[in-house]
Amino acid sequence: MSDTATSSPSRTAVANTVAAAAIELFAEQGFDQTSVEQIAQAAGVSRSTFFRQFGGKDDVVFADHEQLLAELREYLDKPHRNPWEAVCEASVLVFRHFAADPELARRRYVVVRQVPALRDREIVTVFRYERLFDEYLRRAIPDLDPLDAVGFSALVTAVHNHVLRQLLRGPRRVPVTVLRRALDDAMIRFGVHPDAATPRDDDIAIAVFPRRMPSAEVARRLRERLGGYPHS
Repeated sequence: MSDTATSSPSRTAVANTVAAAAIELFAEQGFDQTSVEQIAQAAGVSRSTFFRQFGGKDDVVFADHEQLLAELREYLDKPHRNPWEAVCEASVLVFRHFAADPELARRRYVVVRQVPALRDREIVTVFRYERLFDEYLRRAIPDLDPLDAVGFSALVTAVHNHVLRQLLRGPRRVPVTVLRRALDDAMIRFGVHPDAATPRDDDIAIAVFPRRMPSAEVARRLRERLGGYPHS
């Protein structure tokens, strides 16, 4: 591991500390009423350190999303046997991040709801996840109809946000199994669940696929069974 890689966790820890302090202040006294100086003081860093880490107050609210998007790009760049499952697992990784500190996630949710500029930024951020999934599916399944790629990406993103809002809007715990069940249902509805039409015989295979399954996914599964799967 390089020196850069070994030093990144400390930078991430500082960024997380500053972000947590900022969200706490925003929740207590309001976004517009909170200054960068107050955030820096609460986090125990200098004003210059704040600006090295973030471009402004709105950036600090969404700082962990930048980190998550980078982690998901790295994850999706690895080979995956089933691209559809990989997208769902990426969604799970994001959910686990927020579920690890639900109180902080809830405070940020309240802050974002109160500030129109932050709500607009949130919409753009959600679209970045959707676009990341869309671009990955198109790379992983080259013959995939673009409508199928964007449709599944939008479905996974919507399902994820629906379950995440259950966590953010109330005090109750929402286990990751709730999201996994919802994502399984999404794959079934889209006709790409890994258990659909799995051949059981090595010599003779009669393949039956759901009519709604994208043709590129049918071809991908046939290639996988007949001659392995491509590493994408």
